[in-house]
Amino acid sequence: MGRFKKIGVALLFLCGWLGFSSTALAEAIHHISSDTCKTCHKAIYKQWKGSMHSQSAAVKDPIHGAFYGKVVGDPTKEGVKLKGKYPICLQCHAPNAARDKTTKLDAKPAYSEGINCVACHTLSVFKGTTGKDGKQKLGMMAYKTADTLQGPKGFKTEFKTEDMFGDASGEGDSKPNPHLGDAVELDGKTIQSMPMSGNPQLLKSNDACMGCHDKRARGNGVALCITGKEYAKGGARVACTSCHMPVNQGLTDHSMGGGHDQAMLEKGFIFSVTSNKSGGILRTRVTLENKLPHSLPTGAPFRNIYVKLTAHDDSGNVVWQNFKDHPVTEDPKAYFNYELLDAEGVHTSPPTSKSVGADNRLDAFETRTLEYDIPAKSVTLVRGELFYNLLWPELQKAFKDKFPQPLTTPQSIAFSEVKI
Repeated sequence: MGRFKKIGVALLFLCGWLGFSSTALAEAIHHISSDTCKTCHKAIYKQWKGSMHSQSAAVKDPIHGAFYGKVVGDPTKEGVKLKGKYPICLQCHAPNAARDKTTKLDAKPAYSEGINCVACHTLSVFKGTTGKDGKQKLGMMAYKTADTLQGPKGFKTEFKTEDMFGDASGEGDSKPNPHLGDAVELDGKTIQSMPMSGNPQLLKSNDACMGCHDKRARGNGVALCITGKEYAKGGARVACTSCHMPVNQGLTDHSMGGGHDQAMLEKGFIFSVTSNKSGGILRTRVTLENKLPHSLPTGAPFRNIYVKLTAHDDSGNVVWQNFKDHPVTEDPKAYFNYELLDAEGVHTSPPTSKSVGADNRLDAFETRTLEYDIPAKSVTLVRGELFYNLLWPELQKAFKDKFPQPLTTPQSIAFSEVKI
């Protein structure tokens, strides 16, 4: 028997002799990988695995990783600092690592998994994103955390026999439940005890989201992400989870679709085009109605949308268009973005921003109409199309050969046609 194996056996014997359960040596709950949860929560795990929450860490998200590498450093190195302090980015993007104040994100699966199962399900109380000193308290700093799992509901203690694994496997079978207090044997694996308490106040409200999605400002006060402020301005009372975690076939969807989800992008607004002939002119109106309780687009400041309007002859040829290359200079009213400026008032990226420029995004529930006069000669069809971008035009060019194509290519999210 090897030296280390002997030590392990001795420790187990000692724990038993002293009256401690072997679960006393269990892994810290925020170190538990989502692969453990997959054992029974297969459907939910698959949804989460395809979400941006599972890709939030700098070792997995190309966009965040690029900015992190430039501003902070190597996400696989220990002791990396941001302006002499622990990187605030990790409080949201790698919350389990932030709890341990480590910057080596490949040290544990629970770190590189980003916002994994236990990252959300150990949040217990939302303290707000502004501290008593007026400074930002983002991500994990905005919460009290628990050493037990938190769920939207607990368990009835009289059913401590055989129960569905967390009432969430969705497979209808009965399985031993480690959330009731004891470790269990399942599929040849020992699953450590992971007690769960009911915490609907947090997990059924926006409190679960606002620690990361409320607001984010640079040290100089320039706001970068302000979804929470946009939501408050819109006066909505709908929970974030109503849209981002809907119930489907009895399960709460953990795909958490957002700015990277085509279907989510397509359903958040109404887009229509009307065109009426008046003499030799087609009086054309493009209407966008934001159905969201926050701005469109929201989140990272470099997200943007634009309208492409074209008129076609009976052969399909384009005989008129609102811009040729990009509307940012040719048709600014058709371009919706949140602009950041440097010290000279020139458009810049978040790390060098000194002030906010134009913000012509659609406010929550806003309806906006764009009007165009199009020469009617030979036009048989007018088409409007709405495109969504994760990056500003200059960033698209800069990262074109470095990022997967969907991240740098405009995505069509709506179109409307009028036959003349």
